[in-house]
Amino acid sequence: MAGENEGLAIGIDLGTTYSCVAVWQRNRVKIIPNDQGNRITPSYVSFNQAERLIGDAAKNVVALNPTNTVFDAKRLIGRRFSDPLVQSDKKHWPFKVICGANDKPMISVTYQGEEKLFAAEQISSMVLANMKDIAEAFLGFPVKNSVITVPAYFNDSQRRATKDAGTLSGLNVLRIIAEPTAAAIAYGLDKMSSSSDEKNVLIFDLGGGTFDVSLLTMVKSTFKVKSTAGNTHLGGEDFDNRVVNYLVQDFETRHKKDIRDNPRALRRLRTACERAKRNLSFMALTTIGIDCLYEGIDFEYKLTREKFEELNMDLFEKCIGHVEKCLKDGKMDKKSVHDVVLVGGSTRIPKVQQLLQDFFIGKQLCKSIHPDEAVAYGAAVQAAILTGQDNHEIRDLIWWDVTPLSLGISVNENEMRVVVPKNTTIPTKKEDAAFTNLDHQTGITFMVYEGERPRASDNIQLGKFVLSGIPSALMGVHKFNVCFEIDANGILTVSAEDKTSGKTNSITISNVKGMLSSKDEIERMLEEAERFELEDEEHKKSFNARGLLVTYVYVTRNLVTKVAASTEAIKIEDEIKQAIKWLDEHRVGKSELFENKTKELKSIWDPIIRG
Repeated sequence: MAGENEGLAIGIDLGTTYSCVAVWQRNRVKIIPNDQGNRITPSYVSFNQAERLIGDAAKNVVALNPTNTVFDAKRLIGRRFSDPLVQSDKKHWPFKVICGANDKPMISVTYQGEEKLFAAEQISSMVLANMKDIAEAFLGFPVKNSVITVPAYFNDSQRRATKDAGTLSGLNVLRIIAEPTAAAIAYGLDKMSSSSDEKNVLIFDLGGGTFDVSLLTMVKSTFKVKSTAGNTHLGGEDFDNRVVNYLVQDFETRHKKDIRDNPRALRRLRTACERAKRNLSFMALTTIGIDCLYEGIDFEYKLTREKFEELNMDLFEKCIGHVEKCLKDGKMDKKSVHDVVLVGGSTRIPKVQQLLQDFFIGKQLCKSIHPDEAVAYGAAVQAAILTGQDNHEIRDLIWWDVTPLSLGISVNENEMRVVVPKNTTIPTKKEDAAFTNLDHQTGITFMVYEGERPRASDNIQLGKFVLSGIPSALMGVHKFNVCFEIDANGILTVSAEDKTSGKTNSITISNVKGMLSSKDEIERMLEEAERFELEDEEHKKSFNARGLLVTYVYVTRNLVTKVAASTEAIKIEDEIKQAIKWLDEHRVGKSELFENKTKELKSIWDPIIRG
């Protein structure tokens, strides 16, 4: 039996708060329950004196062992300790997070009497290993292959870290796919028809820790992502935090005692708030009651749906703002969207549904797929296709994801040259040309950036590499072919080749310092790009004007140097040297400065060169 199923692969939704595993079996997707009979499993790992607990067992002891029970590893994976979001999240976690080597966040717990440090990848690998065990117990044979989902806005560092976590768990990760895309596959199989009409679908994925919204077009079995938006720090846990903070203040007001420094009390309160949030999805009022919450004091609070909505309204409205942004990027009117599909447990919140329905002018929201299971469902379909376990119903499925931000290189000092525009379909391979920008360069540094601003310094540096050993020559003589290649997992490789000498070098972008680390940073840069649109337009004009001037000066110099020129032409050699010196002294400036300089030089030089 094991031999027959050696190539079988499972699909795993590695969630912030809950994870889910599925498999394609007997021509359909099967969501696999854990040993408690639950179809979703908490993404929790707990350490104690004797053992390590994972899943339901870990969450069940979180109030008793809060400082050694780890959750939210997904919010740390692929990030830097100095990331402001990590620093913000630390305030809500009962477990300790410290700075490790290379600014890597490390989780500190006491296990079997000793302090242990774990990276987020290691904690995630334990959750994935538990998913693997659940699948193997259900199937009755070992499982090696998997497809794992990540938020659409996960950058290369986070995708790689997730893939590393899969490897650590003993899984061969066949593919990393975006969660909204996986959900769209689940929706598509439910709605697929022989109709050749194009259908526009918006996937609204609001989970426990992340929020994604993706706009797709569907034609039969072909799915294409047009645009994405969202936030990796927006979800059910953030709604819980608002309620927890409010009740902590209420307890302090009533009893003049602050429970913030008591991890156990805070954890019990958080668990009660999470339960209340779920109750308010179908009740107008729920009671939060905790015996002996702190120093023997009982706590009770009647939480209304209205109060819950008031505490979180700005976060709910932020979700709608991302929907609007997604439509704008996809160049689509809300009336052109045929279906709005709800994915993720937090979409059960009535106010979220109401705001979304109001935004789409009363359109009925699509609830035909299970919000907690749709992502794992789509991952299982992808796994079946990759391993040949599929049938004719899904074999012809085709889908494409997109890049959330533009990718490019820094050229001509601080100019950002875009090689891969935002919302480019992946996998992709795009090329561009670059030239030396100084005389007698024997090496050139390629700085790789992600962002929408024309100045490289306003974007996020992903990495850099040097192409050295170039024969000495004048500026612009050496031409370089720069290639950006993004694979199906969304992982980027950048290479450069000197067409003259044949020298090559490349970099596969990994977790380097300064890398873009969150959707919030992406959102910030996109907002800045809009806010500073006029300023950016001036920078573009300036870069273009200076570029034209540089080209004119050096083309003229080469002409005077290489061609048997007249006595008059030789006379301008000194002027050319002065012009090059002027360029060195004026690397930045208004476009008019460079345009006027170009006109000035052309008025003097052109008659002489043509003469």
